[in-house]
Amino acid sequence: MFNKSILAAALVAITGLSGATAVNAADFKAENPQCIAPSNPGGGWDFICRTTAKFLFDMEIIEDSMQVTNMSGGGGGVAFAHVTKERNEDNNLIVAASMSTSARIAQGIYEGATQDDVHFLATFGAEYGAIAVKSDSKYTTLTQMMDDIKADPRSVGIAGGSSVGSFDHIKPMLVAQKAGLEDVTKMKYVSFDGGGEAMTGLLSGATEALSGDFSEMLGFLESGDIRIIAILAPERLKNYPDIATAKEQGYDVVGANWRGLYMPAGASDEAKEFWSNAIQQMAADEAFQKTLEDAAIAPFNNFGDDMYNFVAGSIEDVTKLSKEIGIID
Repeated sequence: MFNKSILAAALVAITGLSGATAVNAADFKAENPQCIAPSNPGGGWDFICRTTAKFLFDMEIIEDSMQVTNMSGGGGGVAFAHVTKERNEDNNLIVAASMSTSARIAQGIYEGATQDDVHFLATFGAEYGAIAVKSDSKYTTLTQMMDDIKADPRSVGIAGGSSVGSFDHIKPMLVAQKAGLEDVTKMKYVSFDGGGEAMTGLLSGATEALSGDFSEMLGFLESGDIRIIAILAPERLKNYPDIATAKEQGYDVVGANWRGLYMPAGASDEAKEFWSNAIQQMAADEAFQKTLEDAAIAPFNNFGDDMYNFVAGSIEDVTKLSKEIGIID
């Protein structure tokens, strides 16, 4: 289960960056670097690319400003196929990744894909999932929503910024499972290409609820457009003590989503080392950490062999859970 391994790890504050080294520009120099966000603007993948691009340039780790390209479709599958089939040897390309990336590999959504089709560079943060409604919604608690879903699983449309079977989809399914819904696959999940579009779906009235990551919702919470009825954390967030956890409402579900990057598997060893060192150097920066903190993203660092093993474990756990809740056979 998520909250036994990968999520349990994500809940631990990772202190320090052992082995973080300065970038050796003598071996490789990035030229016209690009970061692909596999979604439309406004979501978590977009945040990863734009934040990374800013800090790598501001810290003078790269000399050229990094182009950020939004490439939505297939829950990240369009970007994944673009990288593996058309740019497998590109030394200057990095791609935003998250729990959803490993989930899609595990579930076969990226057809025929394996972990080794790309080179996973790093995780540098993790954040809790949340379930939100419009500020004028009839739902003020998660229990009220779950009661309606138990009575009629199709009565509540839940938006998510990724495809069916993704982490955005799995989170409310886990809650419904804890609520006693026998067949959680009957729930009404509405897939959007990115968190920004999913939020638009909620605010337009196309759906009654939104499943996503807390950082994606933060601006809309502070503007008063939405109400968060549950945070999928083990306890209330220090900076947002008024938001109840799913656990305290009777649903023992914790959901944390890692944030990171991958690059083409066929890139040179020098390029892979450069980008790994670059991300480690960025992750050690105090201003970068403050940016993550402001977005309610906790430090969660994996590099090198640790990153490879982490993704492998993530894929294994998602496969097991997906079978348990009926997403895959």
